[in-house]
Amino acid sequence: MDLSGDRGKVGITDYAQQQLGDVVYVELPEVGVKLKQGQSFGTIESVKAVSELYAPVSGEVVEVNAALKEKPEVVNADPHGSWMIVVRLTNAGESDALLDASQYQALVK
Repeated sequence: MDLSGDRGKVGITDYAQQQLGDVVYVELPEVGVKLKQGQSFGTIESVKAVSELYAPVSGEVVEVNAALKEKPEVVNADPHGSWMIVVRLTNAGESDALLDASQYQALVK
């Protein structure tokens, strides 16, 4: 998640897209949906599997990357640049528990 003020852009990592394989479909929520940390907000489908997408923080969906519905394969080409939703955080303290990039790399080794 990329934080900027009270908003966070949510997507998947390069590691996650490699595990999924070729992404063929992304289902995302509507703007205005309220999410709780850990709640499923959609699905991502690849040639290998269908996986749930989970909210890393609680908040309201204020933007949805609708372009992914037409071109879901962009997630494979640019996973970090292919955000899925933007959430306005309702509990900023939840972001303190998220892993940074180096912690995540150590976890997936």
